[in-house]
Amino acid sequence: MSEKSGLQQRILIVDDEPMNVKVLVDLLRPNYRLQAARNGQQALALLAEDNLPDLILLDWMMPGLDGPGVCRQLKASPRTREIPVIFVTALGHDEAEVRALEAGAVDFISKPIVPPVVLARVRTHLALQQARQTLEQQNRHLEKRVEERSREVIETRDMTIRALASLAETRDNETGNHIRRTQHYVRALAEHLRTIPPYSDELDDVTIELLFKSAPLHDIGKVGIPDAILLKPGKLTAAEFEVMKTHAQLGRNALLQAEDNQMISNSFLRYACEIAGGHHEKWDGSGYPQGLSGAAIPLSARLMAVADVYDALISKRVYKPAFPHEQAMRMIVEQSGTHFDPQVVTALLAIEDQIRSIAARYRDDS
Repeated sequence: MSEKSGLQQRILIVDDEPMNVKVLVDLLRPNYRLQAARNGQQALALLAEDNLPDLILLDWMMPGLDGPGVCRQLKASPRTREIPVIFVTALGHDEAEVRALEAGAVDFISKPIVPPVVLARVRTHLALQQARQTLEQQNRHLEKRVEERSREVIETRDMTIRALASLAETRDNETGNHIRRTQHYVRALAEHLRTIPPYSDELDDVTIELLFKSAPLHDIGKVGIPDAILLKPGKLTAAEFEVMKTHAQLGRNALLQAEDNQMISNSFLRYACEIAGGHHEKWDGSGYPQGLSGAAIPLSARLMAVADVYDALISKRVYKPAFPHEQAMRMIVEQSGTHFDPQVVTALLAIEDQIRSIAARYRDDS
């Protein structure tokens, strides 16, 4: 918004006495664009039109709707509440000034008017109004730039996630659709759990979106596993499995290091660390890498544990066929309270149709 010059600034004069209006018009006309209204109703009718004034000079005592009544209506409307109002009145100064400010006016001028005082007050409040409008425009512009920058940061983050997840895919027998399925399972489970009081505060919209975005990094640590073990077509030996198990800690450590390099706390990296490092922990404490149990396992990791195992069960691998959905569900239910958080398993059963739909939508190509 470019600043208005004096002759572009509009002032509305509201007074039922023609002589008072004439005095103000003669005083202000050389420098401003003027409108006049004979009473409060006519003023409100003018203000309902498109071109709003930059300032209103408002008489206090008028027949019908008086000045305070007009001012209160203006301040009650979002469209007109920011227009500065200066009362011009012959009432006693102290009491009227207080009442004027209570009604929402920015200033008070006593009659009979003193022309230099009127001009000074008008110039001051128009300058303040112009400054306020300029500041609002700058704030809107800044908010837009911050929004655009935030969107760019989020898009960059999401591209980085996809790139890292793709890197893990290239070293694994699992597919990109496994990543898509598991992140949708996690979101569906979280959205159901949020309806249960213990989780309603923890699983808000922002948190669920962060879980969805960070879920693809659950196996990022597999980039550190030797090909001979990671791509082995048969069953792993005990020693090989111990090496394979390190992928959880490798992923967690890499993401923790990235988080440590941040100047501020990063919620996304925190959830990614929890998922990468904790999705092989078990409810009874027999999992890895830390042997955590129960609620000591982060909720994000408990959600991913169910999502990851379910998807592994229904997916074909070099070492196993794909199990039917019903069999996979039975196997998970059997391990509720040992491998899995019972409440997450209950949530899985509650949204079984949704889980089956996600699996079908992102199924692997034959």
